Amino acid sequence: MSGRPKLRRGARIFRGHSEEGSGHGRLSGVLPEHRDPDSNGLSQSRKIVISTMSVVTLLLIGLGNHMWLQETEFPQRSSHIYAIMAEYSSRLSNYQARLQMPKEQLELLKKESQTLENNFQEILFLIEEIDALKALVRDTRDGLHNHSVDADGGGDQDPMGTSDEEMSNLVNYILKKLREDQVQRADYALKSAGASIIEAGTSESYKNNKAKLYWHGIKFLTYEMPPDIILQPDVHPGKCWAFPGSQGHALIKLARKITPTAVTMEHISEMVSPSGNISSAPKEFSVYGVLKHCEGEEIFLGQFVYNKTGTTIQTFELQHEVSESLLCVKLKILSNWGHPKYTCLYRFRVHGTPGEYH
Repeated sequence: MSGRPKLRRGARIFRGHSEEGSGHGRLSGVLPEHRDPDSNGLSQSRKIVISTMSVVTLLLIGLGNHMWLQETEFPQRSSHIYAIMAEYSSRLSNYQARLQMPKEQLELLKKESQTLENNFQEILFLIEEIDALKALVRDTRDGLHNHSVDADGGGDQDPMGTSDEEMSNLVNYILKKLREDQVQRADYALKSAGASIIEAGTSESYKNNKAKLYWHGIKFLTYEMPPDIILQPDVHPGKCWAFPGSQGHALIKLARKITPTAVTMEHISEMVSPSGNISSAPKEFSVYGVLKHCEGEEIFLGQFVYNKTGTTIQTFELQHEVSESLLCVKLKILSNWGHPKYTCLYRFRVHGTPGEYH
């Protein structure tokens, strides 16, 4: 392989000497061509060296810039990012801590909400009483005025000047009747006297999705009325125990052992019902006595019908007597007045003859 170029080179020289007539220009054309490989090799080496030095220089400059950025800007930016992340983490922790409120605080908040609701309902009830009293006083004034005019033959005397005391007595009498217990019998199912609901023998409460308590827009607590609301005298619209459907039952541990003689069922009237009807009121119901610490045999005491068009408080004498004192009574609601979803029970009382203390 290396011999072939030498032959060609020798051929060119021989041909150049044989053609001496061509002159010095021709010879000079051969000599530069003879020096080209060395010059090209030298320039190529220089290019490689220069390129290598340039690349190394650029790498050194880039490394220096990188180290400078690490020492200056990047740590500052990273520390700023870490600060932001820490702040949001702290906010998230505080928010989660608020969501995980202790049970005591939840119970306190529930009691406060019930207290506010009770106060609101009492205010509404008092407003209704005041309106009723105003109407009664107005009608009484008109009646007294007409009676006085008829008796005096159309005189100009002012009857109200002589009837202030009578009007005051009338108002006090009406207020006393409104606040007085109309049954006039001891209630041994009264919670404040020591009675209670045994939840194991009581139906589940009706779950109303609208009756929720919210905190910061988060739904976390229901405030449906518990079953023992039926053992309390506070009877206002909405202050009732609701159970799903038209049939349910409640097991009541009385304040003391008694020989039961009668029961009383109470419900609001249509006049004060926010919906204008009381279709959720109980209709047919039965009462049983329970032996052996509220877990034994059930003794039938009677079956009754609550009349929604009658008075709001209705007392029923028991149909069957028992030979021994009872500590527990079971109320069974058999039907309501047409409400398809739930039955609402306001107050239930148990009357009887006291026996021995338990």
